[in-house]
Amino acid sequence: MTAEPTTDPRYVYFLDDDAFEEEGRPGFRRRVVTGSNLELWFWRIKGGTQGSFLHRHDVEEQLGIIMRGTLDFRIGDPDDGTRHQLRAGDFYLAPPAVWHGESIFIGDDEYDEVWILDVFSPPRAVKLTRPDTADTTGSADTQEIAP
Repeated sequence: MTAEPTTDPRYVYFLDDDAFEEEGRPGFRRRVVTGSNLELWFWRIKGGTQGSFLHRHDVEEQLGIIMRGTLDFRIGDPDDGTRHQLRAGDFYLAPPAVWHGESIFIGDDEYDEVWILDVFSPPRAVKLTRPDTADTTGSADTQEIAP
């Protein structure tokens, strides 16, 4: 028995430029899809954009998959300045409490963008975008910014 294809908007998402929203930092656009146990953030970040900060999540695991362009970033001990360059097809895993960020975004040749699929589990309760918007409610789902 073959399942019938569905176009139900709860299950199927198409690449739609209008579905990406400016996120608060110039050059950052994202589309968020939230399920019961995970959440996907599809980033489209303009090459050369700044605004990524070193941070960690207390609760969520984060799996980042680079789809276009190059991500030059740090992950691990905040005192270790080692940088990693990930290109299309590469990915990283940031378990809870692992520092990551301080990214440099190197755009691709076609769009001059970096496309990243970030998958969080569990879904993020706090949608932190900048250090000055840090959650101060004492929520169990927090993100800590490196000093």
